[in-house]
Amino acid sequence: MTKPLNFLIAADFPPANYAGWHLLNTLVQRRSGLRLRLLMPGDLKEQRQMLETENIDIVYANPFDAAQLVRENGYIAFAKPASSSDEVVIAAKADATYNVVEDLPPGCQIALTSNGDVKLISLRLLEPADLSEDNIELVSVESYQGVARLLIKGEAQAGLFLAHAYHSMSKLAKSQLKIRVESMLHDISHVFLANPIYAQELAQLRSVLLDIGSQSSDSDVLDALGMPSGFVAMEQEDAEFMIDLMETLVN
Repeated sequence: MTKPLNFLIAADFPPANYAGWHLLNTLVQRRSGLRLRLLMPGDLKEQRQMLETENIDIVYANPFDAAQLVRENGYIAFAKPASSSDEVVIAAKADATYNVVEDLPPGCQIALTSNGDVKLISLRLLEPADLSEDNIELVSVESYQGVARLLIKGEAQAGLFLAHAYHSMSKLAKSQLKIRVESMLHDISHVFLANPIYAQELAQLRSVLLDIGSQSSDSDVLDALGMPSGFVAMEQEDAEFMIDLMETLVN
């Protein structure tokens, strides 16, 4: 194959894992013989532009985007991180007077990114407090670091985080914040998807990806990714089940 495959990484990965994706891309290319062009958008807006304007062959997608890519664009799910689901954290400033989400008042300001699945799950977690989009003020920022800054400065009463991103923040940042609730869904995760026209390359890619972790040197790459357990296969029916679950949360 002369043309490299465009490999897009969802923009919501923690900055600490940036080098890990480059290490993974290099390792996969070396072991598979495939040529991969790594695309790492700086934010979700740039990600959407890439999906609309680039010919994306492989995607590491969040569950919200995966639903559209599978159902509307025919992408095939083939792997996901092992022992890693997409949980959500709702946090506040460490010294805030409210200790649980039920203490949050109507009209409160809640900071979030444009990550659709985090918002979707978080709104379900806010239901015990009788809070919804109708009686809260959502404050959009570009990154989870931006969400943390608003909380620390007292410019928002709560913030919505992808749990992996929250737990990857610096000790200093987390010392100024406190988790009010963390989801335990287990069945929702980021997934690797591929354009169906690359069936032959997909089998090779899946084999190499699932084998990462079998060599002692692989642990450095997986640790840099924040995925120490490596990857497991994901069948299309598993992806469909996850998408159905996402749609249930919407409704």
